[in-house]
Formats: sequence, C-alpha cells, structure tokens
Amino acid sequence: MNGLLRFKQAVKDAVSRLPGGEWLVKQRFAKFGAVGFSGTLVNLAVLYIAQEFVYPGIDSGDLRFNLSLATAIFFATLHNFIWNRAWTWGDRKAHISKSIVVQFMQYCAACWLAIALQFGFTNFLKQYMYYLLANFLAIGMTAVMNYLINHVWTFKVRPGKEGKNV
Repeated sequence: MNGLLRFKQAVKDAVSRLPGGEWLVKQRFAKFGAVGFSGTLVNLAVLYIAQEFVYPGIDSGDLRFNLSLATAIFFATLHNFIWNRAWTWGDRKAHISKSIVVQFMQYCAACWLAIALQFGFTNFLKQYMYYLLANFLAIGMTAVMNYLINHVWTFKVRPGKEGKNV
C-alpha cells in the first residue's frame, strides 16, 4: 500500500503545480472526474482486450460484445471504487463505520443505474459509430448521475459521526 500512497501523493503534487491545480486538487468532483477518466481508460482497454482477444471464439457478435462490455464495466467499477474510496472521498473513510465489503456492495448498487444506462446508450450508439466511441460517450452521459448517488449515499458520513461531511 505504501507504493499506492506515494503514487497518490505524486499525482497530487503534479496536479498542484499546474495553474489552478491547487484549487483543482481540493475539488471533490474534479477528483471524481479524474478517477472516472482513468476508469474510462481501464474500461476501454478491457473492452478492446476482451472483444479482440478474450472472447473471439464466441460466434454471436452481440453475445461476444456484451460479455466484453460486462467484463470492462466490472474492472472499471472495481478500479473506480478503490480510487474513489482512497482519494475522492478519502477524508470520509475514517468516519464511515461500514466494512469495505459492505461499502463496495453499496457502491455497486449505487452504480447499477449508471451501468444499465451505459449498456443501453452504448448499444444504441454503436449502431451509428465505432463501438469504443459509443462506449466513451455513454460513460460521459452517466458520470454526473453516478457522482451524485455516490456522494449522497455510498460515501456519506452518517449523522452522529465526527468529521467533515462536505
């Protein structure tokens, strides 16, 4: 975990040196956006790898694509949970009494609507454009809703707990 903390600090320091970077580092939605952007890269990479290399033996193009998309969403969701818990809402971690497993399940439940909409939007848009671009656009369309649900539910400090609830 020490390497993760050093990496997190290095990213924070690098962003802080940019014009306006210190302000940006303090903004929770900007952190969520940065995590989401890196999760998007994870999603796109896993989608491509699964579609082209993991599931190529599946004859049905729709089944192969949807298995690839489900795999990509799973890995991106896990990635985003880890980083959002550690960085975006890291100031709340000590003041939330539920276990990490319960919190992950709550995070997944909070994301289900965004995931379902991502599936729908991606499948609709891929009829008109390249599947990776369709997936990228679908992720962007569901990001704000996903943030709000997680901000007010998954990472909310419960009444009676000490600490910031911002």
